[in-house]
Amino acid sequence: MNATTTTTERADLLATLAKHRHFLRFPARDLTDDQARQRTTVSELCLGGLIKHVASVERGWTTFILEGPSAMPDFSAMTEADFAKRAEEFRLLPDETLAGVLAEYEAVARRTDEVVASLPSLDVVIPLPKAPWNTETEWSARRVLLHIIAETAQHAGHADIIREALDGAKSMG
Repeated sequence: MNATTTTTERADLLATLAKHRHFLRFPARDLTDDQARQRTTVSELCLGGLIKHVASVERGWTTFILEGPSAMPDFSAMTEADFAKRAEEFRLLPDETLAGVLAEYEAVARRTDEVVASLPSLDVVIPLPKAPWNTETEWSARRVLLHIIAETAQHAGHADIIREALDGAKSMG
């Protein structure tokens, strides 16, 4: 693979991630903090919490690219209290604001983009942490980036549904 191909691949991957980040943030437009906390479906998800969660996931996987599996929790050793704390990621807590969560997500996005741009290669292979759902033992940096893109896209769809149920506003159409 030559430098032009690598540059084009990174640009394409980062452009795709940027598009899905936009569609995750867009449903939060013009909302109050209380609206961003509101659950509009039977799930625990709210717009502020989704953005907070995706920022946390992206931050974690980007750190994983740099530091390897030690950057991730040992899911097999997590306690009920650990999982309860992790569940707070999906909520906009009373002391948090939508503006603050959006600003943090922007900072995480900048860091991810810088890390991806600075990697010597997307082919670098990193051992995956132990987790019940990991059926593979390692991922390339490329695969990690694809996972971040998929996670962002999936939650952008959730955000669109939550916003439409909140007040009828749509991201598209």
